[in-house]
Amino acid sequence: MIIKDYGKIIGNEFKGYDAKKFGKDALAGVTVAAVALPLALAFGVSSGATAASGLITAIFAGLIIGGLAGASYQISGPTGAMTAILASLVAQYGIQGVFIASFIAGALLFVAGILKLGGLVSYLPMPVITGFTSGIAITIALGQVNNLSGLVSDGTTTIEKIKSYFVLEQHIDLTGLIIGTAVIVFMFVYPKKINQYFPSSLAAIILTTAANMIFKFDVAVVGEIPKTVFLDERLDLSVFADWDTVKGMIIPAVSIAALGLIESLLCGASAGRMKNEKLNANVELAAQGIGNMILPLFGGVPATAAIARTSVAIKSGGQTRITSVIHSAILLLSMFVLGGVMSMIPLSALAGVLIVTAWRMNDWTSIRSIFGKKIKTAILQFLITMIATVIFDLTAAIVIGVAFSIIMFVVKVSDMQVTVAEVDPHRFDDPEIDPEKLKYTCVVYISGPLYFGTCAKLEEKISALGENYNVIFSMRGVTVADISGVEALHEYCERLISSGIMVYFSCVQPPVMSMIERCGLKERFHDDMFFWSTDTAFRYISKL
Repeated sequence: MIIKDYGKIIGNEFKGYDAKKFGKDALAGVTVAAVALPLALAFGVSSGATAASGLITAIFAGLIIGGLAGASYQISGPTGAMTAILASLVAQYGIQGVFIASFIAGALLFVAGILKLGGLVSYLPMPVITGFTSGIAITIALGQVNNLSGLVSDGTTTIEKIKSYFVLEQHIDLTGLIIGTAVIVFMFVYPKKINQYFPSSLAAIILTTAANMIFKFDVAVVGEIPKTVFLDERLDLSVFADWDTVKGMIIPAVSIAALGLIESLLCGASAGRMKNEKLNANVELAAQGIGNMILPLFGGVPATAAIARTSVAIKSGGQTRITSVIHSAILLLSMFVLGGVMSMIPLSALAGVLIVTAWRMNDWTSIRSIFGKKIKTAILQFLITMIATVIFDLTAAIVIGVAFSIIMFVVKVSDMQVTVAEVDPHRFDDPEIDPEKLKYTCVVYISGPLYFGTCAKLEEKISALGENYNVIFSMRGVTVADISGVEALHEYCERLISSGIMVYFSCVQPPVMSMIERCGLKERFHDDMFFWSTDTAFRYISKL
């Protein structure tokens, strides 16, 4: 099915493809490569691997994942979100551990595509996604402190690293700090009109690298960029013979796969609206899976679809996935031609680029909407997910955010409304209704779910019905009921009847009636106690 769907996508995508469209793809590919180059180097270093590893990831992700993607516009590569999780994995398991986890994660993503799990991301609430993204942004920014300032940290979690700044003996690299700060300021004041044609990140890297080559600053640099697509450090498939090692990498692999699924599909949904083209989520997951199984064989780190590069591709006029392939070809050419120059890039300059990238990662429109509308549940969803992302791993943050959302939703939908209304005999003009016989009749309007969580509230609300001897339960607003709710209603009605009060039911919805019948309530009170409308119940009482 995946192969068939992919064939349909390719057939539609390249229908009428000509030299003019190729020209647009080529121009967009060059533009995307200009954006991707500094980010690939920065994400490679920030992940705990190397700049070359980031470059290899961008090259092969663009070729393989981009070529197999579920839409024409997806551009994949190393991303800030993935960097945040990889840095701690490298500290715990080493780079080989990351390669193993990447391969397993790729297999999981491929299976997710085959099993058609692409719709899962639609169940994530917007505030959770926004909080997740902001938490990643904070983690990325904090992870650049070392390269930016020359400080050293210890530990695997963000909290442990922050604590170590106050414990370990520290020395600030003033030159590196000045360079990184200059890059940050430069990127923020860089004209937006020029940024469309020549990215601020690339301009900042070119200027700082040129300055470093001229003045020979005493700062840490990227180092040698190997002129090969097979890095010395890459996945050794023989490690899979050691089950204990593989078993220990399953949990990290699940985290990588979960992040890859979320980020890739969110990117596709956002970009799909920009290009008015729907993403085939299952084909995309299969593509991400294949790519992430192949990447570690070359020394690359896990990749996902990247919204920054994808949006640039669309805005630059990219027509098909050829844009992604050309972007990869340009990066490969840069690796062989400009490797010597790239080796002189100051790490503090890359840190500055990533700090600005982290700032721009935040969905500021959604954040302003969440806080501007002052919806407490949404604010709590955002804050809890963001804090959990910084403190715990990313998968735990998503679980915590979604769990909190579910709890809040259950609390909200469980809000049963019960209103007791006395019948006004003077308002009737129906000749079949005798006002005198309705003097001691009241209607109990119930709205909301009738289940175990609302039983106590129901009894509390209708515990004082006064001296009425006819009670009509109007249940049009009850759309769902469980056995606990029906049994509680049953018991309460029995008590009313035993005290001489007649009980009737009106406007019962079919699903609720089904549960009432299954629980024996209808059998106990007979058909003549149930009416399709409250007025019908009034007419029945009038005839007694």
